[in-house]
Amino acid sequence: MATDELMMSTTFDLPGYQIDKQLGLCWGVLVRSVGFAKGFTGGFKALKAGEVPQYTEVVNQAREEAVTRLMEHARQLGANAVLGVRFDSSDVAENLAEILAYGTAVVVSPTS
Repeated sequence: MATDELMMSTTFDLPGYQIDKQLGLCWGVLVRSVGFAKGFTGGFKALKAGEVPQYTEVVNQAREEAVTRLMEHARQLGANAVLGVRFDSSDVAENLAEILAYGTAVVVSPTS
């Protein structure tokens, strides 16, 4: 494993690795607005049944940014892996949503 590589898993273990140290909770959070243009065009698309691609794109971008921030926080704590990774979201205000990625920062090493 390269020194700058950070592994992440939704499970609480990594096959082939042992947990040497638990460093605690780490997270990446952002609050995102849909924006007028996407909200306007997405609103029209929402009148029909089915997926609203404008909103899907915004949510995917927000999750990617939350994961990037999660990895930054884990590295600041000295981790080389994050276990039990989860996502959460909630409305903060009208047209504002919080996207949260969180997990447990750990130091792992290959099992012998």
